[in-house]
Amino acid sequence: MRGVATISQSALLYNLSVVKKYAPQAKVVAMVKANAYGHQLDLVTPLLENADILAISEIKEAQKLRRISDKPILLLSGVHSSEELQQAINLNCHCMVHHSSQITLINNTTQTLNIWLKIDTGMHRLGLSSDEYQQCLSSFKSNPLINIKCVMSHFACADEQNHPMNQAQLKTFNTLTDNKNNRSMANSAAILSLPESIFDVVRPGIMLYGALPFKDNRFTLKPVMQLSAPIISIKTLQTGDCVGYGASWTANKQTTIAIIAIGYGDGYPRHATNTTPVLINGALHLLVGRVSMDMIAVDIGSAKVAIGDKAILWGDKKLRVETVAHHSGTIGYELLTGVSARVSFVSGK
Repeated sequence: MRGVATISQSALLYNLSVVKKYAPQAKVVAMVKANAYGHQLDLVTPLLENADILAISEIKEAQKLRRISDKPILLLSGVHSSEELQQAINLNCHCMVHHSSQITLINNTTQTLNIWLKIDTGMHRLGLSSDEYQQCLSSFKSNPLINIKCVMSHFACADEQNHPMNQAQLKTFNTLTDNKNNRSMANSAAILSLPESIFDVVRPGIMLYGALPFKDNRFTLKPVMQLSAPIISIKTLQTGDCVGYGASWTANKQTTIAIIAIGYGDGYPRHATNTTPVLINGALHLLVGRVSMDMIAVDIGSAKVAIGDKAILWGDKKLRVETVAHHSGTIGYELLTGVSARVSFVSGK
C-alpha cells in the first residue's frame, strides 16, 4: 500500500471556467509543461480538449504531448538548431523567439512557421530587448513563410499584487507593442489580479491545477490533485518516547500516532515541520518527527482511526497544497511537480 494521486477532471474544467470568467474574450494557452505541473499529461484531458493552445518547455515534451493531442503546441524555449526547427515544424509547434541568435535560424525556414516574440520587460531571464524586438518585426514580416502569432512578455512579480514592477513591466509592454499583433502578458496571478494585463491571449498555469499563486482566499479554485496514502501502523507512545530519525520529537504525554505510507521518496517534502497538517477522516492532525523516505508519523490524539484508513496529504478544501508548502518552506509548484513515480496516478471525477 502506497500513495495515490487522484486527478479530478471536474476540478480541471471548473478552474478553466474561472480563467474564462476573468478573460472572456481571450484565447487560452494552457500551461502543461513539466508533465502538466506534475498531474500527468494523459490525465488532464479537459485542458487538452478545451484550451486553444498547449504550452510546454522543450521538444521532448512536445513529442509526448503530440501523441495524445492535435492542438497547437507552443514551444516556450523555442528552437536552437536546424534539427530542432524541423522537429518543431513536424510537430506543429509554435516557436518562441526570445534571443537574437534565433533570428537567422527562424528566417532560414523553408516551411511555414508560426512564431511568438518574447520581449524582456524586466524579468531579465528570457526575452528580446526593445531593439531586437523591432529587428524581429522588420525581418520576419518580410518573410512570407513566417506568421507572427503573438507578442508576449512575462511578469517577474505578479504573485505580489502590489509590487511596483507589475505596472512598470506593463507600461514597457504597452509602449513597445500595439494591437497590430496578438498580445499576451497575463499568467495565473495576473489573470486574477491585473485585469489591465489581459490582452488577446492569456497563459494560465498553476490556477488550472487549483493552486493559488498568492495568499488570497477570495478565489474559489478547486484542487485538482489529491495526494493520499494509507495508515499502515498505529502505536501508543509513552511520555518521553521519541519517534523517527534523529529522535527530534519526543512525546510529552501518552500519545497515539499513526504511521502513513508516504515520504520524501514519494515527493512528500522532507522539510515539512511538525506544524504540518494531515487530513484523516475529516480532521486535521499534525506531523511528528522527521519525514523519512517511506513514512511519516502523525499525532492522532483520541481520534478513531484504523489501519488502512486514507490520510490526505493535500488536495482537499480543508488542506490545500499551499498550506503544506508553507509549512515546508517551499511553494505549491514544487510539491505538485515533485510527486514521484512511486505514487499511483488515477483519474477521478
